[in-house]
Amino acid sequence: MSNIEGEKPQAIQKFAKKNKLGFLALEYSGHGKSSGKFTKGNITQWSKEVEIVIKKIVKKNKFILVGSSMGAWLSLNQFKYFKDQIKGFLGIGSAPEFLQNLMWKKFTKKMKNETIKKGIYNLKHGNYEYPITYQLIKDGRKNKILNKNIKSKINVTMIHGSKDEVVPTSYSRKVLKLFTKANKKLVIIKNGDHSLSSKRGLKKILLELNKITANMV
Repeated sequence: MSNIEGEKPQAIQKFAKKNKLGFLALEYSGHGKSSGKFTKGNITQWSKEVEIVIKKIVKKNKFILVGSSMGAWLSLNQFKYFKDQIKGFLGIGSAPEFLQNLMWKKFTKKMKNETIKKGIYNLKHGNYEYPITYQLIKDGRKNKILNKNIKSKINVTMIHGSKDEVVPTSYSRKVLKLFTKANKKLVIIKNGDHSLSSKRGLKKILLELNKITANMV
């Protein structure tokens, strides 16, 4: 439920401006100030929104994908549409298939029954409450990506905090396994959390992004 006014997109936008690179950030429907309701959205819809915006704004130009958490899942879904246009991928706390593996499988029987019966479950995590709909869970199952291979010969870097309490570092490793021909790299940030929005986290993100853009052909 993040938005484009967060620390990460702002930092990457400054990086792009400084290096005279085009920059496109988007909020999925139901996120931030975007129209629509979060409870009506799902991975299929948000992935389609990303595809539509890239086709409209980026057009036929080459680009690098940067995806944080769920954004990494949506980024992975773009490879089937853009293939040769994508020249690099940076994942931050990547969380493909998190709905089934990190949520539904950990729900108690009572939580599952309530989700199925009411169509929604308000999941409390920290200071936030996430309205998780059953249609979102079911749609996530249709968007499996970890069983596929991506043959793009690009630079792929996964960055993950060692103290990420939301998504295990193993997920970044799973993403790297998808890329059979890429130049792959895993960066674990010591004591880093899931968002990696601290000064140290952002500095590392920009450092790795700089390496990917420098090698962009």
